[in-house]
Amino acid sequence: MNEPHTDATRPALTRRRFWQLGAATAVTAGAAALLADRADGAPAAPGDTAQDYFDRAAELAGDNPVFKSIVNALTAGYTPPRPAAPTPLRIFDNVGVVSVGFVSATAILTSRGIILIDALNNPDEAEQILVPGLRELGADPSTIKYVVVTHAHGDHFGGAQYLADTYGTRVMMAPADWDLLASTAPANAPTRDLDIADGQKLTLGDTTLTLHHTPGHTPGSVSPFFPARWQGRTHTAMTWGGTNPPTTTASKETYLSSILTFASRMRRAGVDVELSNHAFADYGLERMEELRAAPDGRDNPFVIGASGAQRFMKVMENMLRGRIAQDQEAATTASTTTAAASVHTAGCC
Repeated sequence: MNEPHTDATRPALTRRRFWQLGAATAVTAGAAALLADRADGAPAAPGDTAQDYFDRAAELAGDNPVFKSIVNALTAGYTPPRPAAPTPLRIFDNVGVVSVGFVSATAILTSRGIILIDALNNPDEAEQILVPGLRELGADPSTIKYVVVTHAHGDHFGGAQYLADTYGTRVMMAPADWDLLASTAPANAPTRDLDIADGQKLTLGDTTLTLHHTPGHTPGSVSPFFPARWQGRTHTAMTWGGTNPPTTTASKETYLSSILTFASRMRRAGVDVELSNHAFADYGLERMEELRAAPDGRDNPFVIGASGAQRFMKVMENMLRGRIAQDQEAATTASTTTAAASVHTAGCC
């Protein structure tokens, strides 16, 4: 993947320019046709190449920086940047983000305490960054009732056991990823606590999350829906639980299946807000700064509309189809090369 590191000299994106670039989900006629086509997720046509899929993803993305960022993040060979950490920010009235730049924890603030999505890299970050960051947002870290771990990688679960030990926070993860932790025993792994069932409702006070299994990035990746309030209106947000495509073709196919299922559930739920736990992958860090510059503005750059949310998932779908086709093309080339070498050897000359 080839997205450049965050550049402090890059001109700030103005609110007007952001929406001109399509964050309000305006789409070109060609992109709209691509969205409408193959709604069941079937391949476009027999013989589609990896480049065909990548071209469709690029056409859907257009000039929109959110969609262009996810194209970059899902491209083979991408090296994730290590951007500077933003200061904590309430991106919605009831949703705050505490980030170390590369990875973020999202705090959902309810009438009975906090539900946290992910817990940063390690106990030190939980103690020295996450806890003070929540206080900076006006939230009390002692009221963290649950941490929903999106998947079993250390940058997401690393601070969870600290929260459990310090505040009695319950730690939640899909069974497949609890099993993964048990088999690999990584540093800072939390003690097994609560399993997440597919489609499970998690209610705390006035707020209910829906937790969806979206395997692929890991066997037990989880992606939540939750309410996000802004300017007196309640939106429905999603966080995709694991960005980087896995190594094997079979796991990429699982990832693609999760994209298709999750997009369908998003459509039924009316999801109109897209968030990422790796905010470099969806222009989230830039959107945070856009929001910080105009905190009382009517528009929230994380609200991309229901059609925009579907477009985001369609871009992801085409990128994964391309990655799978890329694997298949590489395997075919390798097989052909091996066969040719074998024929040459048999001919002795």
